[in-house]
Amino acid sequence: MQEGKEPPLVTPGEVLGRASDVKPGIGAYVASHNDTVYASLTGFLRTISPSADSPDQRPTVEVTGHKAHGAVPVPGSVVIARVTKVMARMASADIMCVGPKNVQEKFTGTIRQQDVRATEIDKVDMHLSFRPGDIVRALVLSLGDARAYYLSTAKNELGVVSAESTAGATMVPVSWTEMQCPLTGQIEQRKVAKVGS
Repeated sequence: MQEGKEPPLVTPGEVLGRASDVKPGIGAYVASHNDTVYASLTGFLRTISPSADSPDQRPTVEVTGHKAHGAVPVPGSVVIARVTKVMARMASADIMCVGPKNVQEKFTGTIRQQDVRATEIDKVDMHLSFRPGDIVRALVLSLGDARAYYLSTAKNELGVVSAESTAGATMVPVSWTEMQCPLTGQIEQRKVAKVGS
């Protein structure tokens, strides 16, 4: 009956099966907290049967894009994003790269107040952590709501990697909470990504 029918179209976050029954292939990932396999991109669902001599007899599920796809953020991947809006409890950002690869679609991320840093979470001031235009390195926590990924900058190496001062110069990090304008010497607060060790 399946002949000639198009495979089902799935979207990011759609459940593809349980990890005990299927293996994630391209465009799919397993969520460790509930051992469920999800789609990580929009595309057609394909199930690939294992070879007869394979020790793992679970079929592989993969999502193949219906158009050429660039990189797609998945939970656990490190992304580079540009902050677009800062509010009292969260900041929005456009994801530009996943690891070393550029994205071709528009993906938005949300950095919530509790995900900015690992300590003194209740004292985080979003406006002193990020400004619109800042370039941040962040970890994808999960696929949030309305196609926005939840991002975290809570590790030392995550946070603002590049920021422009009010004078228009690229600022230099001076500590993990401050960046300095090389032109004016003015210091601005940021959640700075630690460089090196």
